[in-house]
Amino acid sequence: MGHFFNDIFGITEHVWLGHTIAALIKCAILLNIVAVGALFFIWLERKVSGRIQDRLGPTRVGGRFGWLQTIADGIKLLAKEDLTPAQADALLFRVAPYISFAASFAAYLALPFSNGWVAWELNVAVFFILAVVGLEVFGVILAGYASGSKWSLFGAMREAAQVVSYEVPLGLCVVVPVLLCGTLNLITIANMQAGLFTNWLVFHDPFTFCIFWVYFTCATASVNRAPFDLAEAESELVAGFHTEYSGLRWSFFFMAEYGSMFAVSGLAAILFFGGWNGPIPIFHWLGWANSETWILRETANLFGALNFIFKAVLGVTLMMWARWTLPRLRIDQVMTTCLKYCVPLAAMGFLGVIAWQYLGLWSPNDIYLNRIAKPFEHRSEVREQWRAEQEAANRDGASASAQTTKSSGGRPIFATVSAAAEGNKGGVQ
Repeated sequence: MGHFFNDIFGITEHVWLGHTIAALIKCAILLNIVAVGALFFIWLERKVSGRIQDRLGPTRVGGRFGWLQTIADGIKLLAKEDLTPAQADALLFRVAPYISFAASFAAYLALPFSNGWVAWELNVAVFFILAVVGLEVFGVILAGYASGSKWSLFGAMREAAQVVSYEVPLGLCVVVPVLLCGTLNLITIANMQAGLFTNWLVFHDPFTFCIFWVYFTCATASVNRAPFDLAEAESELVAGFHTEYSGLRWSFFFMAEYGSMFAVSGLAAILFFGGWNGPIPIFHWLGWANSETWILRETANLFGALNFIFKAVLGVTLMMWARWTLPRLRIDQVMTTCLKYCVPLAAMGFLGVIAWQYLGLWSPNDIYLNRIAKPFEHRSEVREQWRAEQEAANRDGASASAQTTKSSGGRPIFATVSAAAEGNKGGVQ
């Protein structure tokens, strides 16, 4: 894209200018995705919680479904007075929300939404996203420490212990798809799962299926969602690390939380559920996904991006479902779940996948490759190869027949006819 802008504006000396424009456009698009996603997820969470608790949720602002309720709340937050406690460290108190949001936002730089639709393609995108999302805890720690409140400090220390602990099993779970695909590039991992849903890694073997649920548990804990929201814990810590915050800075923490939820759900969609590849490869069968025509190829990518967003939203909805269904755990129960359950299960699943690959056991992908993919994706190639072999066999048979006829005085013999027939038979096969 940077070269595109340089060519349009005729920039030859300062080539960095085109790349800067391209980077700003990408950042603006990603920023709007995070902001608009937070607006939608706040509304969705109210509706999901209302459904689970036999309530209606927002029904007045913006129609019967309350579409504008989140925007009304945002205007209210903007109008609120921005207060700083007298005992707080003013600089760190003000900076902490922006650090959390920046960490959540930076993860989207390496998160692909479709084939080639990524702001910054990295060969180590998997661990880049995990590392950057984990930096959100620094904003929480600074918020708790700088607030000058013991409740905020307790919540921040809980978050620090929780996130650092759950990064270990989370990393083990992510290693499994990397092991199966042999790469850390998210675009390559997603493209290797193209085809029917049987080609998704979650269905590769029983160990990978179990690893996904361990990943989901650890990802829920890493983004501070119930039943692992000990950093907030309204029942015993008032509101946890953000007790002293109000107005716009308070909203930045929740934008960071919902942004991280979408990021880890999108990562799960790529690693386990085929990314932007749908359960039925319609655009691959039509030939649009790899078409040389720009419009057809980008149309396939557009539908792939919508498919990816749908999968990520399903993951976020599942987190909301867990929040409003399960009770909050105690801090000792949270740590026990990590050290005594998630870490051993992730390690056992990792070893199980290694053994499965080493023994070369059956997987659902074998059905797709042998019985489904070939008739649809390779039928044109098979047809052309059959025709070429048949024509070659006919030419060989005709030349052999002519040579034998010439050597026998112009009278064909049975051996010549048989050789030609065998050649045609080989071509048909």
